[in-house]
Amino acid sequence: MSTKGEKTRAEIIASAKTLFYERGYAGTSFSDIVDAAGIYRGNIYHYFKTKDEILQAVVDQRLDEFRALLAQWEAQSSQPKERLRLFVNMIAGRKNDLVRYGCPIGTLNTELAKEQRELQQSSKALFDLFCDWLTSQFAALGHAKEARSLALHLLCRAQGISVVSHVYEDAKLLKREVGKLGTWLDEL
Repeated sequence: MSTKGEKTRAEIIASAKTLFYERGYAGTSFSDIVDAAGIYRGNIYHYFKTKDEILQAVVDQRLDEFRALLAQWEAQSSQPKERLRLFVNMIAGRKNDLVRYGCPIGTLNTELAKEQRELQQSSKALFDLFCDWLTSQFAALGHAKEARSLALHLLCRAQGISVVSHVYEDAKLLKREVGKLGTWLDEL
């Protein structure tokens, strides 16, 4: 694919990623993506045949972004507790988006699990990536026997904070609960 083609494909994916997050997968049409990307409808078929293919490209891009983020955290600190804190701080750092739209991977998985289970299996990889990484951090912290359970607990708390602060549109609630999550980490 040419440089122009790569740029167009990237614009389609970026537009779809934003729309899927802000409107949901079902609430986003092929035409919405075309309009947001600023391309002619016929041109999109050179890159993607279906909205499902676009979703897979969005999931793949998010996986790449999150892998890079986790690698950055690994490079930033050699201490597993500090790495876990970076995960928790990510929640606080995204508070405005989380309060307005919820968690991008949580809302996508929840929506797809209701009506499009086969698509949800692909997007579940986003949770799996974080869960596996968190598990390794808890194991390195000395909690090998319960590492997976602690990782799932942290993911559950993070998702709960995201959902409830979104429902109540309350950034202060999010900040307060993230603080409590930090205290829980300190006590481990």
